[in-house]
Amino acid sequence: MASSCRHLMVVSLVLASFLSLSVGLAVMSIDLGAEFMKIAIVKPGVPMEIVLNTESSRKTRTIVAFRDGERQFANEAYNTGIRFPRKAFSYLTHVIGRDFDDPQVQLYKERFPYYDILKDETRGTVLFKIDEETFYSPEELLAMILDSAKEYAEAFAEQPITDVVITVPPYYNQVERKAVLHAAQMVKLNVLQLMSNNAAVALNFGVFRRKNFNSTMQYYMFYDMGATSTVATVVGYQVVKVKEGTRVDTHPQLSIKGVGFDRTFGGLGISMRLRDHLAKAFNAQKKTKTDVFTNERAMAKLLKESDRVKKVLSANNDHYAQVEGLLDEKDFRHKVTREELEELCSDLLTKVTKPMEEALKISEITMGEITDVILMGGATRMPKVQDELMQFVNREKQVALERQELGKSINTDEAAAMGAVYQAAYLGKGFKVKTFSVKDGTIYPIVVDFEKHRNAEETMDAGRIIRRTLFGRMNPFPQKKVMTFNKHYADFSFTVGYGDLSFLPEQDQKSFKTLTLANVTLKGVEDAYKKHGESSDNKGIKAHFRMDDSGLLHLDKVESVFEKMQDPEEVKKDESAWSKIGSALGGLFGTSNEKKDSVVETDHTPDAEKSDEKPADEQTEKTDDKEEKQKDEANKTNERKDKKEKKEKKGKDKKDKKDKKSDAEKKAEKEAKEKEEEEAKKPKIVTIKENITVEIESFDIPGIPKDNMKESRKRLASLKARDQEKKELEAAKNELEAYIFDAQDKFTQKDYVQCSTEEERDVIVKALAAASDWLYEQPDDAKKTAYTDKLKELVTATKDVVIRVREMQERPKALDAMKSMLNHSKVFLATIKNLTTLEDPMFTEVEITTLEKLITNTVDWLKSSKAEQKKLKNHENPKLLVEDIALKIQALDREVKYLVNKAKYYKPKPKPSEKGKSNETVSDGGKDSANKTEEDKKSTNEKSESDKESTNEKPDSDSSTQPPETLDIPPVVPTIPKTDDKKSDETLQIDASETVDQEKSEHSEL
Repeated sequence: MASSCRHLMVVSLVLASFLSLSVGLAVMSIDLGAEFMKIAIVKPGVPMEIVLNTESSRKTRTIVAFRDGERQFANEAYNTGIRFPRKAFSYLTHVIGRDFDDPQVQLYKERFPYYDILKDETRGTVLFKIDEETFYSPEELLAMILDSAKEYAEAFAEQPITDVVITVPPYYNQVERKAVLHAAQMVKLNVLQLMSNNAAVALNFGVFRRKNFNSTMQYYMFYDMGATSTVATVVGYQVVKVKEGTRVDTHPQLSIKGVGFDRTFGGLGISMRLRDHLAKAFNAQKKTKTDVFTNERAMAKLLKESDRVKKVLSANNDHYAQVEGLLDEKDFRHKVTREELEELCSDLLTKVTKPMEEALKISEITMGEITDVILMGGATRMPKVQDELMQFVNREKQVALERQELGKSINTDEAAAMGAVYQAAYLGKGFKVKTFSVKDGTIYPIVVDFEKHRNAEETMDAGRIIRRTLFGRMNPFPQKKVMTFNKHYADFSFTVGYGDLSFLPEQDQKSFKTLTLANVTLKGVEDAYKKHGESSDNKGIKAHFRMDDSGLLHLDKVESVFEKMQDPEEVKKDESAWSKIGSALGGLFGTSNEKKDSVVETDHTPDAEKSDEKPADEQTEKTDDKEEKQKDEANKTNERKDKKEKKEKKGKDKKDKKDKKSDAEKKAEKEAKEKEEEEAKKPKIVTIKENITVEIESFDIPGIPKDNMKESRKRLASLKARDQEKKELEAAKNELEAYIFDAQDKFTQKDYVQCSTEEERDVIVKALAAASDWLYEQPDDAKKTAYTDKLKELVTATKDVVIRVREMQERPKALDAMKSMLNHSKVFLATIKNLTTLEDPMFTEVEITTLEKLITNTVDWLKSSKAEQKKLKNHENPKLLVEDIALKIQALDREVKYLVNKAKYYKPKPKPSEKGKSNETVSDGGKDSANKTEEDKKSTNEKSESDKESTNEKPDSDSSTQPPETLDIPPVVPTIPKTDDKKSDETLQIDASETVDQEKSEHSEL
């Protein structure tokens, strides 16, 4: 039993350590859409699950609202935006990381004219005015939304989460991606990767079809039409081999081959067309003199209704748009047909196939090579959009309309979030995920411009600007590249910026205020050349660039590289110096190389070549005819000699071959050694690298300064703390209000009237009424402690009456339980008393006396307590408490269980066999011994007969058989605790269960 307990302790410790390590391993993803965001998590035991928000919805609106000094999110904020459009901020991904004069910002202001948008004079970006003293940047508002997503994920996962993969549109440039990162940093989210949402969708599609891919590239197109933009992506899938050290791994990989997009065409544009149509229809009805276009709330209601009608028309030919109390308390109702909607958006629908054309063009892949076209985004549900896509695909593939269908095999709402969370689990530390490589494509080409080096002899091309493409359009990333500047012997500068953007629409080109991202100045080039230029060959200035997996460009380092020829002796000196340092370090941190390289030689002789002779001590004679034996032995000896000679001859032949082979190997080794010595004598090329100082001047929209970042974090933290205080305050209010209503109702019920005097009830009712009035008179800025203190006062005032009612209601049940327990204990006591007459009783006198005394004391206590309680009235504090009855029942139950368990595992002592007795008697010898034996036999027989009569059992025919071997369990001394010791009771039950398991295993072995 002790060993089993130790085993359970070890298992529990291992499980506890595993659970402690698993806490905090969860990762999450946020599919950051313009209208909705989807959140997914992976945690130990929960693989890839969509998070439900507080409203039990699988998708959450990307919106934040401010009302009465409180922040609101999701549908609550959306409803506030319908009533107070100025107080709710949505579609922030449209303006984040953009200049105030950007055409996209101007379009945003046209769509949402009620927002008060100002220019940030420090950065030149956008600021939203909340009130006269409060302004928030798009990064801060987005940070609030990301923080709410984090809270939803943590509540769903029941543990803290910081690691996240966030999806962004693939057309986001460097500044927009950095802005999203800054927003996540404000709320202390560790962004593992900014992943393009088209790549996330493609990953989700490929993960569940990885067995369908092979070394041949397969092409798919993903068409995503969302709320504000449309993206078409050509993706190639194939299985690739990747060498990782000495091991070659094979896994599937997706590559983004081409992307076409329109960042202004989406479902929102269609909804706004329908909204304006409904507004004109309402004005035409002339129900009010007010123009509906001038009323912000009415236009917000119409936009909400147009969204609903648009979705209904995807499955129906016509539907009624209706809004109650649209303007001046006038209702609105108007019929809209699908044809009418399509006619309203006819110019917009001509843009449906343009992203597909652009994606095919840049990928240089024809539609005939595309295996399937997969639809994504809510706007693709519109029948007209699907018709346009079908016509384009069939026209390009030159097939009939009915032969080609669009792919609808993935969840358009959740595919991006699920693909991103798979990537998060792959990048996270606590999960082992099958590798599925993702190679995204560069949307905007990156180039480097620098001035050609001037020599004294050169005059024509001096000062000419040279442009080199660093990352071309659709170059895969993550990727590292090194650019070498030759013939630069002095400090110089170069610029990094966007390349040719003529493929973009004119409006999108205007969004780039400048094509130059940064000016890089290199210092220390001349010093490095002076230091190594005379004795070494200059190999140029090497700039190490990196495009990380988030699509952000980095300049890791710049170094000046030289090469020179060095004598072997100098190299040996340097190597010897380093080898001494290495040997010293090796002595400190590990064993020497000599021990590691030591070889133990073993005998590799085959078994067939070993001698068959046996040792002389194993040869025995088993025949009586010595002559025949000698002849046989002589024949056998001759045969063995022949075999031995043959083997020796074979061994000599093999040895000769080995000697010849070893001579050839020695000769080859000698020649190789001579070549090595000759090469060692030749001068070696040594590479010298000098780091160059880099100074970067940014020309793009500046990021958030460190001081501003700290200030933003403080503001967001204070807002979150204030929201938490308000939640706790509301909870305290609700708890107090619920207690008042509940108490007022209870003190009118019969039981509470019986258990209280009229004076007590009057005092309590007055206190409850005063508390109710006090509750509704409190100001909005009241503290939480005021409500909790008031609740404590009421609980104290009603405590005595509540206890009396509870005791009166629960006492009969407790007494019935006590009666049942006493009957059970008395019957059990009478039973075990009958077993005391046995030769080997299973219970001791102390145990029986203890139980009998406990029953007697409990009966006496119950009689006296019931007598005292009868003297009291219901409105007086009781003497016989339910808690005391429960303690008495528990004491009886514990003692009876102990005795029952002892009887359950009891085994009688083995009786000595009659054969053994007779042997002992005979050994004494003589008549006296014989007479003594006869007397012993008689007494034994009489005793056995009396035992049979007392137990009413038939004699066992196999009485001499030994019982099974009992377990070595130390005796348990029964104790009756005076108090309720639940812990000791649980321990006793655990020991008993372990004993049962051990007993079962012992019997199964026997």
